[in-house]
Amino acid sequence: MKTEHVIVIGAGMVGLSTAWHLQEDGVRVTVVDKTGVAGGSSWGNAGWLAPALTLPLPDPAILATGMKETLKPSSPVYVPFTANPRLIKFLVDFTRHCTPGKWRQAMAVYNEVNKLGLQAFDELAAGGVAEHTKSADPFLAAFASDADRETLVTEFRHVVEAGGETDFDLLTGEEIRHIEPALGDGVTSGILLRGQRFINPGRFVRSLADSVRERGGEIREGTTVVDIKDRGVKGVDVHTSQEILHADAVVIATGTWLGRLARTFGVKTIVQAGRGYSFTVQPESMPANPVYFPSQRVACTPLGDGFRVAGMMEFRRPGDPLDERRIKAIIDAAKPMLTGIDWEARTDEWVGSRPCTADGLPIIGATRSSRVFVSGGHGMWGIALGPLSGRMLAQQITRGEVHPVMKNFNPLR
Repeated sequence: MKTEHVIVIGAGMVGLSTAWHLQEDGVRVTVVDKTGVAGGSSWGNAGWLAPALTLPLPDPAILATGMKETLKPSSPVYVPFTANPRLIKFLVDFTRHCTPGKWRQAMAVYNEVNKLGLQAFDELAAGGVAEHTKSADPFLAAFASDADRETLVTEFRHVVEAGGETDFDLLTGEEIRHIEPALGDGVTSGILLRGQRFINPGRFVRSLADSVRERGGEIREGTTVVDIKDRGVKGVDVHTSQEILHADAVVIATGTWLGRLARTFGVKTIVQAGRGYSFTVQPESMPANPVYFPSQRVACTPLGDGFRVAGMMEFRRPGDPLDERRIKAIIDAAKPMLTGIDWEARTDEWVGSRPCTADGLPIIGATRSSRVFVSGGHGMWGIALGPLSGRMLAQQITRGEVHPVMKNFNPLR
């Protein structure tokens, strides 16, 4: 049966990219979201489209620093003490994937998608999405010591060993501060990366939503989906808090909350909230391009109206309130590395739940039902890989074409 109408649940980058590509194949789309366009982790992240840094989240370095460190609120990766059995199960499985061998396996997959990710953004631009990507020329990584820098250089070598490539130069502290005057005296060495881009994520996702609407798609904001019923050859019913919607197929792209609807259809993979924090400051000298502090896990991006400072990975419930200790931890880590910033004048404090899987790979594709599909679990890379995920999933739904890399993203794994 030809797919004529698809309901997409989730109006973030992943859901809207899927809707846009479904429209490319002539499918009518209805997008529903419990809050609105870019209402979740699509808004407050760093907006990087950086293949060189799009790496698996389960990292051997986490184990190298010691699991006790993750219990400290100041740690870049924070795991509050919990008795939640679901979170404990996720953490045990996540730890099992923080080995060099598992990292190399996942990195081989990321190398494949990283070669295609930026091209997917170009396709959106060619198709009429008004907000375009920006070239990060150069993209800088800054370090407090040569030893810290060697950690990332070693990681780049491992990327090459797994079949990828990274174009970079090493810089002295004086050289990198000359390129970016906003860097402070705490920076003693750096790396200059080529071939990276960035966006204002909220603005881009809203522009993508505008394009979906202009092409005839409907976006229903403030609409909560409570259940999905597979009616066989008759399609699917999507039960919302207000009404029942009917379509030929449905895509669940609800980020951290994906499992609530997908579990019924055989998706057992835990999608855990990896919460990230951000806020905006106004440097005396506004950087023109992103700056990364890898050892501190702090990502900074100029967004036109300010300088977004983002960081931290916090495994806890998505609905928990913002933890001011985490904001302070970002400031304490970034202060020596940046200059000319009034940290007390920060605005737009935000915490968002990035959807993480224990093996670091997203779940994209068909469920046990041939009419129910999922796309999520991208971790920190939903913005960078959302358009590519949307294209691959739309082609599977409308044409039955499954890209070879999709075997790694099987939702039933």
